[in-house]
This record gives sequence, C-alpha cells and structure tokens, in this order.
Amino acid sequence: MYESFYGLTARPFQLTPDPGFFFGSPGHSRALAYLHYGVQQGEGFVVVTGDVGTGKTTLARMLYEELERSREVVVAQLTMTQCTSEELMRMIAAGFGLAYEGRTLATLNAELEAFLRQQHAAGRTSLLLIDEAQNLPAEVLETLRMLTNIQVGRRSLLQTLLLGQIEFRQILLAPSAKQLRQRVVACYHLLPLATIEETRAYIEHRLGHVGWRGDPEIDAEAFERIEAFTHGVPRRINTFCDRLLLYGFLEELHVITAATVDAVGAEIAADLPLLPRPDDGPAASDTTADAAPESRVADLERRLRTLEEAVQGARDGLHRALSQGC
Repeated sequence: MYESFYGLTARPFQLTPDPGFFFGSPGHSRALAYLHYGVQQGEGFVVVTGDVGTGKTTLARMLYEELERSREVVVAQLTMTQCTSEELMRMIAAGFGLAYEGRTLATLNAELEAFLRQQHAAGRTSLLLIDEAQNLPAEVLETLRMLTNIQVGRRSLLQTLLLGQIEFRQILLAPSAKQLRQRVVACYHLLPLATIEETRAYIEHRLGHVGWRGDPEIDAEAFERIEAFTHGVPRRINTFCDRLLLYGFLEELHVITAATVDAVGAEIAADLPLLPRPDDGPAASDTTADAAPESRVADLERRLRTLEEAVQGARDGLHRALSQGC
C-alpha cells in the first residue's frame, strides 16, 4: 500500500524474520560470532538467549541458510519445542531427512546414530538448531543431552544450538540441568539496540534494503521518539515503523516528525484498549489520554509487550497444530 507512494520495492518492516534484512549491530554481530564459534567447535551446546523480539530467530535463519550452502555441515532446524522426547526424536529424524513414521523410539535412536556416524565418516558435522528452547520440558532437555553421548573417541557426533527467551537462562541454572550446562561450549545473551543511533541505523538499514532514497524524510527527533516507544527492540521497531509509514501514506506525508510519531503512538494505544496491562487495574485504560507523555510512553510499551506475547502464544499454538502429524 505505502510502498508505491514512497517508491519502495517491498515492505521494509515486515514481522517475518528475513536474513536478508539482517542488521549487524554490535550485539547481533557478536551473537552471530558466538554461533559461528560454536559451529567450528563441532560439539556440545551453544546457547543464545534474548527477550522477545530481539532478533534470535533472524540469527537462527541466517545461520541456517549459511550452513545449508556448506558441504561440511548438515543441519536440522526445529521451531516447535513443546513436545515429548519421542516427538522430539521424530522431528529430529524428519529434520535430517530420515524416515520417522511407524518407527519406535528405539529404532529412531538407532537410525539417528547410524546417520550421525555416516556423516562423520564423510567429514561432515551434524548440527541441530532449536529455536524457542525455553519451551523444552526437562525430559526433552535430558534427551538432547543424552544424544551428545553418541561419540567417536571423545568427540560428540551431534552439535546443538539452542536459542531461547531470557527464562531459558534460569532453566539452565537449575540443579537438574547441571550435566547439560557442563556441555555448553558458548553462551551469549542478546540485548535490544543500545542507543538512539543504533535504532536510527537499524531503521535506515531496513529502508535502504528496499530502495529508500530519503522519502519519507525522518527527522532526528522522530528517531528519538521511536526509540522511546520501542526501547530498541527490533520487532517492536518493525511493528511501529510499519504503522508509521502507513500513517504517512494516508496523510500524504513526506516528512516524518516527532509529532507524527506521537500521533501513531496514540493510535496504537487507542487500538489496544482491551489488552490487560500488568501494572494497572481494569479501569486504568480509561485514563490513558489524561496521563503525562512519559506515562503514556511507558503504558504503550507495556501494552505492546502484552500484544507481542499474545502473538507469540498464537504462533506456538500454530506450530503445535502443524506438528501433530510427527
């Protein structure tokens, strides 16, 4: 809709993770370096955590696409993690292109081990990449740990990359996860963009990827207000800026100012009156318009977080539904 108005080749702020839009902030570049380091180690677990929307899935997909082109690494990627150990084994088998229908758990284990040994003999590393790892039950984490016991000499034949939300760090610190924790070879926590300058660079990077040539012009104060609304979380920036460009198109704007950003923030707040807010009572939404600007920003940030969590829950439910045949 707004793409043709601004001369863009595509939507720059789509929510679907796309490695082509990867922005190498210091934090994201460091996280990717940890993932590459882990792959080079060829064994154990590599863990990357981060809050909702910080870019973990984009990192995972970027690494997956890189490794898929390599003849030295064979990769299986899982994104549905609320499962039993047997379901996990079936998904791993499917991810590596092995038959899984009608197989018992014992058969799945034996055939996976044979596959891993075959890949090792051919000089290839077998890599399992798991997103949303915070949803893995304790029994499934133990199954993953046991898979690292498939070894040649002292070298494990399966390496696992675990990407999860911040609560996964607490799971790993639990006494029951001690043995798994001892096999983690690298761990990194991904933070939101740290400064207004990083937020601005992120926005301009995504716009530039779809042919932006300065239309719309975004002034410096507008970037400051976007950072205040989104707190530098990439997914929130995408959500907000997509709405911002739509607003600019509808109002036929070619300059985005702080006032424009505030107007969009107010629109989003008005669109979400029924979402529960963790710090306020049920009638608090009626007073939003009368609150101070700083309070409205904090209020909107909380409500956006609640919306993102609801979307995340819906996505997890869809993954479960799609995987019932496994």
